Amino acid sequence: MDLPELIEIAQQESASEKPVQIRCCVAAGCLSANSQAVKQRLEEAVTAENLAEKVEVRGVGCMRLCCQGPLVQVERNTKPESLATLYEKVTPDDAPSIIAALNGGETTVQQGDLTHPFFTYQMPIVLENSGKIDPERIQSYIAAKGYQALYHVLREMNPSEVVDAITRSGLRGRGGAGYPTGLKWATVAKAKGDAYGERSDRKFVICNADEGDPGAFMDRSVLESDPHRVLEGMAIAAYAVGANQGYIYIRAEYPIAINRLQTAIRQAQRLGILGSQIFDSSFDFKIDIRIGAGAYVCGEETALMASIEGKRGTPHPRPPYPAESGLWGYPTLINNVETYANVAPIIRKGADWFANIGTQKSKGTKVFALAGKIRNTGLIEVPMGTSLRQIVEAMGGGVPNGGVVKAVQTGGPSGGCIPASAFDSPVDYESLTKLGSMMGSGGMIVMDQTTNMVDVARFFMEFCMDESCGKCIPCRVGTVQLYKLLTKISEGKASFADLELLEELCDMVKHTSLCGLGQSAPNPVFSTLRYFRDEYLALIKETAISK
Repeated sequence: MDLPELIEIAQQESASEKPVQIRCCVAAGCLSANSQAVKQRLEEAVTAENLAEKVEVRGVGCMRLCCQGPLVQVERNTKPESLATLYEKVTPDDAPSIIAALNGGETTVQQGDLTHPFFTYQMPIVLENSGKIDPERIQSYIAAKGYQALYHVLREMNPSEVVDAITRSGLRGRGGAGYPTGLKWATVAKAKGDAYGERSDRKFVICNADEGDPGAFMDRSVLESDPHRVLEGMAIAAYAVGANQGYIYIRAEYPIAINRLQTAIRQAQRLGILGSQIFDSSFDFKIDIRIGAGAYVCGEETALMASIEGKRGTPHPRPPYPAESGLWGYPTLINNVETYANVAPIIRKGADWFANIGTQKSKGTKVFALAGKIRNTGLIEVPMGTSLRQIVEAMGGGVPNGGVVKAVQTGGPSGGCIPASAFDSPVDYESLTKLGSMMGSGGMIVMDQTTNMVDVARFFMEFCMDESCGKCIPCRVGTVQLYKLLTKISEGKASFADLELLEELCDMVKHTSLCGLGQSAPNPVFSTLRYFRDEYLALIKETAISK
């Protein structure tokens, strides 16, 4: 395939678009609320009203405002501008009413407000195609300028130029720690040989889609909504570092994402966009899917690689790092879903464009799964540096039923709880770390005034305790003892000595555990002690009085 063929596919897809587009969300959240039946009834209503030549019903990915699903958006392509209407909590029985409204009829279906800050404050880069294209049709992705970046890279750039572009963009890994993506790519690109010192050009590229944080669904939504975007990012990365084989490691709990990835890979192979001599170049690249059983520890890169190799998913000490000795001992590049999804737009629009978004040290945007005691739950993508207050109060709409926001937890079990008094802080890697939390993969859980922060710390410790692989004693035993101490405190049976022991044990687990799971397990405890210590003391004082 060549560029003119890509453009021809895009033109054919655009020419086939009808004056009225009805987009029905078929991502996991809306599907669980019967959106497939909604889509079918919409198609039947269009046929019944003899509107098939003017109206297209299209299944699309996540439309973000998940709490109001199933979502349906009607867009009329009129001149000089397009007019869009969002319908919320649509049932199959609502379909005839929505179609009747196209001809000026009355409709009682609940309408959403597309001018609400939840939508207007977003800056979609990773999510630019979500809710617009059909995730199961490669033609739909190509019409949205898909695979043009890969073509440009293979035909007009050498690998070092690609690495330089990613470096200059300032993109940092979106999986948690925020390691500079360009630096990681450069390290893999320079690496030669395997773990045994034998010279080899064999390298691997891995997409870490093992999203396991409670309340997090960013990667799942991207893969369900725009799978080709991730494949394109992986192919560009492989060309840049010199790899010919890629793996997507995804948990089995994401069946829709897995099916759409498999479909996307087959479609790309059929068009020659994956496989041998891509775009008539000398570059070969193949992608395979590896399905994990759901162990949280397999989100850690060394445990993930062990699982791909068919071994038990347990971490091993670093160095050596995967960039030098990874999968089967060969240099390996590992990035997560969101990181790869940023690559194609950086190549298309330029490194300087991306670098001008966000803050000095945290460039671009970040996708968050906004959940918990919040009015507008769903998926958001905002520029780095956006304040927590803007996200929680303006976009999220605050706590429903007149409640008061007490805290927000970021970074999953590895993160921390940030009090409402710190909500004017910007959301970037450095600011969240100073607050005792972390960016993490992008989970953001809001808590109201009824939330007991000791119970929150206990919940996350229980999660880490259950998910510990057991390889190292500090994590295997330490998380159990921390959970028992937190239970003792929450039940009002602890003493001040127990509180002191809790803090000492947290410090020990943090600094002696083998991998990130154990090292970060105490973070929710540290942050709740830092900002909500009075809740711990109140439970202990009651114990002292009762005795």
